[in-house]
Amino acid sequence: MMDTHVQTAPQPTFAEATHTFARIGLLSFGGPAGQIALMHKVLVDEKAWLDEPRFLHALNYCMLLPGPEAMQLATYSGWLLHGVRGGLMAGLLFVLPGALVITLLSAIYMLVGDVPLVEGLLFGLKAAVLAVVLEALIKVSKRALKSGFMVALAVLAFVAIAVFKVPFPLIVLGAAFCGALYHLARGRDGVPSGTEVRTVSLEQMPEWTRPGAKRFASTLAVWLFIWFAPLVALHAVFGAGNVYAEQASFFSKMAAVTFGGAYAVLAYVAQQAVEVHGWLQPDEMLTGLGLAETTPGPLILVLVFVGFLGGARLSGLAPLAGGMLGAVTTLWFTFVPCFLWIFVGAPYVETLRSIRWLASALAAVTAAVVGIIANLAVWFAMHVLFDRVGETDFGLASLPVPDWQSFDATAACIALVAGIALIRYHANMIVVLGAAALAGVVLRGTFGS
Repeated sequence: MMDTHVQTAPQPTFAEATHTFARIGLLSFGGPAGQIALMHKVLVDEKAWLDEPRFLHALNYCMLLPGPEAMQLATYSGWLLHGVRGGLMAGLLFVLPGALVITLLSAIYMLVGDVPLVEGLLFGLKAAVLAVVLEALIKVSKRALKSGFMVALAVLAFVAIAVFKVPFPLIVLGAAFCGALYHLARGRDGVPSGTEVRTVSLEQMPEWTRPGAKRFASTLAVWLFIWFAPLVALHAVFGAGNVYAEQASFFSKMAAVTFGGAYAVLAYVAQQAVEVHGWLQPDEMLTGLGLAETTPGPLILVLVFVGFLGGARLSGLAPLAGGMLGAVTTLWFTFVPCFLWIFVGAPYVETLRSIRWLASALAAVTAAVVGIIANLAVWFAMHVLFDRVGETDFGLASLPVPDWQSFDATAACIALVAGIALIRYHANMIVVLGAAALAGVVLRGTFGS
């Protein structure tokens, strides 16, 4: 049995941990890869509060969960150091700085979004986001598609969501089922390549991390109440058709099925927010994603932008007040479940990782996510590069059809240059987005819309 002490240095005080996680939250730009690297540098290399095996063990668990893996890794790390209050502190400090910024940017967009300068900035930003999505697709593909079976799952997922409009949750469940069957059919005694099964002595773990039926039941009850009591209250007070009740239900569902991170679910959110709920216009999802890329915190904070615009436009309140309530509603129902997954499940991480068919099922979900991100890239490209996009039905299938006369060469140029900078030269993403925004102002002012 291997030694798996959580700390390799004296445990930090709560004040020390709070200061460090505040620093991480304020500097957590660059998406989950950069955020995880930052946490590793600070918590493992600089502070030595977590050792390498424990950090990677926590990361592997968070990668299996729905929701933003970097935020959940911060929560998990804080929980290891100081229990539930440490997890709450770390998770909130990771989310709140970016949430405040994106809410402010959403208000500015709503109030002055039609000003030519702002339009130019957002035009360039949206074009550059195409390159960001493509870069994410390449990175996830390299990590997830390591066999012909995984490639086939990715292709099937793309066709299912892009052509046949299969709901995202069904794709996730179908991929998991296929992965488990594939594992059982091959009769593997081991776990997927790269996954290590380890046992942990309870005596080596802090008291609050030890699994137990009483702790499990009480933690589950508390967090289910925190999650669902406001949901029931919103429906009871305002009715199911109210925009805040709809947002609470919708983002609760998203919190339960967002395997693979923010990119995996954005296409589905965009489709529902635009076509079903009418919270925003198709190109505004790109605007929100661009704004979220420039703020600290998880990329899924783009949902706060969606909730703000929906509340501002459909609540019947003053736009700023309605938008603020929409942002708070979205934030609550997106991130409260993340705390539930960590506080309830983390004590059983070792048991979960020893279930080989489950590891195979979740690896298949990651492969399907590649196809879903590819659909997101296509959807975004259509609405950035063309002013008009229609749709042609073929029975149960349908395909987007752009109006080729509405092709925007200016947007295509910005997207191409941003893609070369990010993918070929690995330029800093914030710098690329800023340059693209400025290019949008210059080119839009020079050549018009």
